[in-house]
Amino acid sequence: MANNLGLAVKPVTEIPEEEVKRVAEWINTEEYKEKNFARQSLVINPAHACQPLGAELVAHAFEGTLPFVHGSQGCASYYRSTLNRHFREPAPAVSDAMTEDGAVFGGQNNLHEGLENAYALYKPKMMAIFTSCMPEIIGDDLTAFIKNARQKGCIPQDFPVPYANTPSFNGSHIHGYDAMLLSILQTLTSGKQVEGRCTGKLNLVPGFDANTGNFREYKRIFEAFGIPYTILGDISDVFDSPLDGTYRPYPGGTKLDEAADSINGKVTLNLGTYSAAKTFNWVKDNYSGKHVTMPLPFGIAKTDAFLMKISELFGKPVPESLKAERGRAVDLMTDAHQYIHGKKFAVYGDPDYLLGYVSFLLEMGAKPYHILCSKGTKKLEKELQALLDTSPYGKDGKIYINKDLWHLRSLVMTDPVDAVIGDTHGKFLARDANIPLFRFGFPIFDRVNLHRVPVIGYQGVMNMVATICNKFIEVVDETCDERQFEMMR
Repeated sequence: MANNLGLAVKPVTEIPEEEVKRVAEWINTEEYKEKNFARQSLVINPAHACQPLGAELVAHAFEGTLPFVHGSQGCASYYRSTLNRHFREPAPAVSDAMTEDGAVFGGQNNLHEGLENAYALYKPKMMAIFTSCMPEIIGDDLTAFIKNARQKGCIPQDFPVPYANTPSFNGSHIHGYDAMLLSILQTLTSGKQVEGRCTGKLNLVPGFDANTGNFREYKRIFEAFGIPYTILGDISDVFDSPLDGTYRPYPGGTKLDEAADSINGKVTLNLGTYSAAKTFNWVKDNYSGKHVTMPLPFGIAKTDAFLMKISELFGKPVPESLKAERGRAVDLMTDAHQYIHGKKFAVYGDPDYLLGYVSFLLEMGAKPYHILCSKGTKKLEKELQALLDTSPYGKDGKIYINKDLWHLRSLVMTDPVDAVIGDTHGKFLARDANIPLFRFGFPIFDRVNLHRVPVIGYQGVMNMVATICNKFIEVVDETCDERQFEMMR
C-alpha cells in the first residue's frame, strides 16, 4: 500500500487477510447480532442529528432571521454544512466563537461582541440564539446574558432575540427545532393577542421537515381550498430559492408580522405529534381559535383525513381538483402495486416520518418488517404497533426503539429484507446487504434535488410509488438473464 506521494504506508498493526475475512463474515451472523444488541453505551451511526441543527433549521424559516450559535465555530460549521449538503443551498449563520477562555470564564463577552457585530454587519430583522454543548456544560445563563446585552447597547431594546437551550448531548434535532420554534413564537406574539380579533387564517405548524416540496404542497392544497394561511416556519423559499445572480442572505421565511398575528388565528393545525410537541402544548394554552394535531399526511388514508379536517374546520368542500388527484393516486397505486406487494422493508427515521412510511407501505400491501427509531419513546412504540395491527401486512413487523443503524445492519444481514427506506446514512448497510435504499427524510447528501420532491399528500403518494416500484423493476432488468430481458415489465 502506498500513499499519493509514492511512499509505503506501514499499518500500525498487521492483520492477516484471513482474519479480516473471518471478521467480515462473522459480523453477518446471529452470534454477532446478539453481541451487537447487548451493547449499552456505545452508539454507532445513529439515525438522528443534534438539537442545535434543528434549532438552526427553524431559525432560517422566519423572515430576515439570522441564526446565532452561542458556542464554538466548529459546532456552527457542522450545523451549517449539514444543511448546505442536504439542500445544496447556503445556510448563513454566525457564531460567537467560544474557545478555551469561554469554557473557563463563561461566554458572556463572546455573546455580547457577537451580537453587536452581527447586528451591525448583517442587519437582520431578528436573531435566533441557540446553544452548543460547551455553554450548556458550564451553565451559561442566556436570559441574563441577553438582558445585559440590551443594557450595554449591543442590540436595541426592542430588537427580537428569541433564544433556546439546545444541548447536543441529549435529545435530537427535532427537540432543538421544537425549543427554538417555541421561543420564536413566544417572542413574536408577546402582547399581540387582541380580544375578539380573528385573522380567519389557518396556522400550520409543520414540525421538523427538511423537504421544501412538502411546504409547497401544503401551500397548493390550502390555495385550492381558498383558505388563508400562515406556515409557522416556512423554509420553502429559504432553501429552494432561484439562481438569478443576486445573493440574498434572507431569501424567504414566514413574515414576522404574520407570525406575530398568528396568535389571533382561526385554527392552528399541528402536523406530527413528536417534532413540535412542546410548541403545540404552549399554543393550545395561548392561541385563540381551534387547536388540532394530526399525523403527517403520508399515504391515502392520512391525506384523506387531513383534507376532511380542513374541510370541517373551515366549512368548505374538498376541491374537485384534489378529488381528481386522489383518483389519479389510487389509479397509480393499482397499476403499480404488484411490484411492491409483499416485499419486506426496513425503515428508520424521525418518529413522525416513520409513522408515515409505515402507513404508506401497509396501504401498498408491503411489509414494514424492521422499524427502527434511534430517538424514540414507549408512546411511539405503542403508536407504531397499533398501526401495524390494523393490517395483515403488519403482523410480522418488529419495532426497535433507541437503536442505531449498526443494529439495523445486523437485522438486515440475519433476517433479510427487500429494501430500506431512510436517509443517506443507511447506504452502507444497504450496500452490504445488496438491497436498494430509498432516500426519504433528512439528511440526503448523496443525491440531488430530492428535497424538492414532496412525499406528503396525494402527490407524495404518487412520487413514492413511482420511485420505489421503478427501482424494483430496474433491479430485475439489471439482474435477469438475456432471455428474460423484456420490453414490458
